[in-house]
Amino acid sequence: MQNLTLTWQTAGGASVALLAAGYAAKRLRRPSLGSLLREAGILLALFSLWQLVGRLSLMSADHALDRAAWIHRTELAFGLPDEAGWQAAVIPYPVVVKAANYYYASMHFAVMIAVLLWVLVRHRARYAWVRTTVVLTTAVCLAVQFIPVAPPRMLPESGFVDVAAEYGQSVYGGAVGGVVVAAQLSAMPSVHVAWCVLAAVAVIVVSRSALRWLIVLHPLITVWVVVVTANHFWADGLVALVILALAYTAQWAARRFRPARLRVQEPSGPRPAPRGAPVRH
Repeated sequence: MQNLTLTWQTAGGASVALLAAGYAAKRLRRPSLGSLLREAGILLALFSLWQLVGRLSLMSADHALDRAAWIHRTELAFGLPDEAGWQAAVIPYPVVVKAANYYYASMHFAVMIAVLLWVLVRHRARYAWVRTTVVLTTAVCLAVQFIPVAPPRMLPESGFVDVAAEYGQSVYGGAVGGVVVAAQLSAMPSVHVAWCVLAAVAVIVVSRSALRWLIVLHPLITVWVVVVTANHFWADGLVALVILALAYTAQWAARRFRPARLRVQEPSGPRPAPRGAPVRH
């Protein structure tokens, strides 16, 4: 299974081109096309940043495994379930393991892109809220990922197994020194968890269909998948959820602040009568 092959330079260049094309389409009075190109450019910019973070995290790759081991020990000390036990329960079932690997590799981007397109086309008024949440959440996650942390599957001494590599389904390639891969050192926090919950919240809030609650299955499956494939610790997901909550809070605070600021700027007291109007005593 091959990973996305765009480098950060290629993705960044494509992002700039799409943003420029979107601006040109808007100037040519093609607002729908312009919006679509602009949003595609924003998503590619985030992807470019993700690739760049993976490369820059190599600067301190020696401590990525130590941080992962510390996270695992701390979770156990706090009484959280051992992820290695969850993985051990599914390893005897190859079909389940392969399905989990495939879900991890494909549904992360597919569901988010589908939700963004659906909101853009069918619920344009709510799109800015969803898009801004994606941008804020992803940007903060990527900022944290400048500190490299290895995923659980790189800790075989703790009982974890790299099941994706065993079944030839790994989305990572190009090992560094034959040991670790740059993109694999971005385990903390889990963008997979942040995005799946974000997508579910967007569908539940925006849609009015009774079937919208089925989207809850996506975060439930995703959390299970990232654990049994040993791609993330519980802590990776918990930190991602805190970041997502902060993104929602920041937008709520911004909406509350703008009206208050406008009220402060408005003149107090009765408005003067229009020039030439009769004055009543």
